[in-house]
Parts: sequence; C-alpha cells; structure tokens
Amino acid sequence: MNSLRSSAVWVIARLTFREAARRWVLWAALLLGLLFLTVFGLAMNEIRKEMELAAEGPMALLATAEAYNVLTLMGLYVVNFLTILMAVLTSVDTLSGEIGSGIIHTMVSKPLRRWEIVLGKWLGFLVMMTLYLAFMAGGVVALIYLIMDYSPPNLLNGLALMWLSIVVMLGISLAGGSTMSTLANGVMVFGLYGVAFLGGWIEQFGVYLESQAAVNIGILSSLLLPCEALWRRAAFEMQSPLAGALGLTPFSSNSVPSPAMIVYAVLYAAAALVLAAGVFRRRDL
Repeated sequence: MNSLRSSAVWVIARLTFREAARRWVLWAALLLGLLFLTVFGLAMNEIRKEMELAAEGPMALLATAEAYNVLTLMGLYVVNFLTILMAVLTSVDTLSGEIGSGIIHTMVSKPLRRWEIVLGKWLGFLVMMTLYLAFMAGGVVALIYLIMDYSPPNLLNGLALMWLSIVVMLGISLAGGSTMSTLANGVMVFGLYGVAFLGGWIEQFGVYLESQAAVNIGILSSLLLPCEALWRRAAFEMQSPLAGALGLTPFSSNSVPSPAMIVYAVLYAAAALVLAAGVFRRRDL
C-alpha cells in the first residue's frame, strides 16, 4: 500500500515537471540564463586580462585572488536571485490556478489523497529548480575556474544553502496557493521576500551602528522568510577568510546568520509544506 502511495506521488511529480517544462516562463529563464552566462564569461575574460597586466609582486597576487572571490560571489548572487524568482513564477499558480480553472477536479476525482497531490507537485518543482540551480551555479563556477583558475572555498556548503532557499520558497508558494488566488499568492510571496531582503540590510546597518533595535528588526524579518539570511550565510561560507575578516567586499557580513537559522529554515520549509497539504485537504473545491 505504501509503495502505491509513493508511486502516486512520483506520478504527480513527473506530470508537474513535464507541465512546467512546457511553460514559456521556463524557456525564457533558460535563454536569459544562457545570455547571463555568456555575458558573465566574456566579462570575466576581459577582467582577467586587465588584472594580469596590472599584477606585480606577491601582494598583487593576493589581491587578484580576493578579486576573483568577489566576482564569483557576484555571479552566484545573481544566480540565487534568479532561482528564487523562477521558483515562485513556476509554482505560484499550480494550486490556485488549477482550482480556479477547474482542472483540479480531474485530479481529486481519481484515487489520490490531496496531500499526495501537494507533495507530488512540490517534488516536481523541486527537481526542476534543482536542475536549474545546477545549470546556472555550475555555469558560473565553471567559467570562473576555466577563465581564472579559481574556485571559492566551501562551495558545496554555499550551494546547499542556496538550494535550501528554493525549498523554502516552494513551500511558502504552495502554502499560499492552497488558500489564495494566484495574484494574491504572488503578492504575498514577493512581499515577504522584499521584507526579508530589506530586513537583512537593516540588520547589517544595525550591527555597524550598534543599534540593537535595528538588529532585532532584521532578525524578525529573517524569521518571516529566511531566504535572505540563507544567502548571507552562503556568501559567508564561500568568501575568502581574508575578505571575511577585513569586511572589504559587498558580501562581507557584519552579522552572519548562525547555524540555528539554517535549522529554522529547514523547519520553516517543512511547516510550509505541511500547511499547504493541510489547508488543501480541507479546502472546498
């Protein structure tokens, strides 16, 4: 019986993946991703040439390595934003849109439990966005390595945290879609992300200005949606020790999210998925 239930979830996941793959949003994102990687690669090649011409002495070599680290984090910052954006755009109407159009009635009329529908859709989108993250982040890291012969420290840790941001965004998107319209869900998810993004900067300035009130506001914003905190932790993991100690780069953080925030993000994502399944199970279709 459990194998049948598991099979049903994977069938929904496969159908969700195939349906999402046919959307123009995904193909537009892939084309824009290719364009970004092309521009990024050309720019990195020109920067490398100029830096090699200017490099003189051991201190110049150290500065070059630090610059390569910053450029890598810049590329991954864009990738992190694009993957979060794509996670929302592809999943924001998966439940609300199907409820509004009546398509969902075809699915619930079959011998499927509603939680299986939610879990299957979540898995389908997660597989798709994992592949997209691998394509984009792998492209940035590969270009930096091939052009500049550089690889950031703790790369796998940083990428895992970026992947966890996707998990969080998919969970909250499905939770909103199980109870709200597509438009309201989109406004809610992007609004939460905007608040978290602003809160992250407020927390940084709060630490710099020694304002505990500002720091508390930033922490509360991160608790509403921990994606920005996860990126700051990822950047901390992947930045060079020297840059982190001196705080000389845009990705140096005055307030690094603790491992407790990572645990919170995992629990947050799990709770969002459980909430989505619970609300969808009780919703009158």
